[in-house]
Amino acid sequence: MVTGTGPAGAESRSSDKMRIVTLDGHTLNPGDNPWDDIASLGELTVFDRTARDEVVQRAAGAEIVLTNKTPLSREIIRLLPRLQFISVLATGYNVVDIQAAKERGIPVSNVPTYGTNSVAQHTIALLLELCHHVGEHSLSTRSGAWSRQPDFCHWNTPLLELTDLTLGVVGFGRIGQRVASIAQALGMNVIRFKKDGSSMGHPGIRGVSLDELARESDVISLHCALTPENNSFVNQAFLSKVKSAALLINTARGALINERDLLDALSAGRLGGAALDVLAVEPPPADHPLLHAPRCIVTGHMAWTSLRARQNLMRTTHRNIEAFLNQKPINVVND
Repeated sequence: MVTGTGPAGAESRSSDKMRIVTLDGHTLNPGDNPWDDIASLGELTVFDRTARDEVVQRAAGAEIVLTNKTPLSREIIRLLPRLQFISVLATGYNVVDIQAAKERGIPVSNVPTYGTNSVAQHTIALLLELCHHVGEHSLSTRSGAWSRQPDFCHWNTPLLELTDLTLGVVGFGRIGQRVASIAQALGMNVIRFKKDGSSMGHPGIRGVSLDELARESDVISLHCALTPENNSFVNQAFLSKVKSAALLINTARGALINERDLLDALSAGRLGGAALDVLAVEPPPADHPLLHAPRCIVTGHMAWTSLRARQNLMRTTHRNIEAFLNQKPINVVND
């Protein structure tokens, strides 16, 4: 078994082991999260990054392909005749044409639970930064602003206490539920979007319509998958119903938000603030307007990247491959 970490990849293979190719492994293992367990299951070749026009060449001959954000379209799947299994190095699997894979009898697995705590923690970190501006105040203190004060304390912006405010959660899976429980511990009231408006199974958390959530929430946090139906649902119409002091947080998918409409709301003072870990195009161009928008925090799609979360992702991917090899695939999204 040979493990490649760059364009050269593996140069030899044993006939009794399946070939496993990872198309974009750098974010999962930038050097602190070894591939050893997965390498024990076959002949592993890891590419840090793969351009779209390199996918077929690099995955040619592989029975198992691992991808995070590198697309596997219908055409690419057609051009990989040896392909038998795809495991997505993430929870979202929209980068794979799962119907084309199903037609070929190729199971596609994902990793559904690895980052729950990491993403929830980052969501709360963004919320607290919007409330207390800790980074801004630290820079101000370092610049000497506190030292110049005639009083014993110093702050630049109003601070927001969360007790008794209402958090509206859109997307109430594992991450949304974890965020809700932390918010409750902070003394917040929690509502959630639910089409039928029920709160069954979650006592103390009221299910409401999207319009009600927009109108009642002091903080809105997005944790839903991206679908054709909810693409850009946070738009001018939605934002027009939101409280002018409300805060918007997105650690889900950037395309849930119409970014131009969000910019307009922030610029006009129709929204208290926004904190985004995701954007519609990633990485964004340097002149992306939300990077410089007023009352807007942007982090670089990092909520999932704690070492513990990435180790969980690696372990589950190992189990996905092992289960497939045992002809009992798990976490299949296209069965």
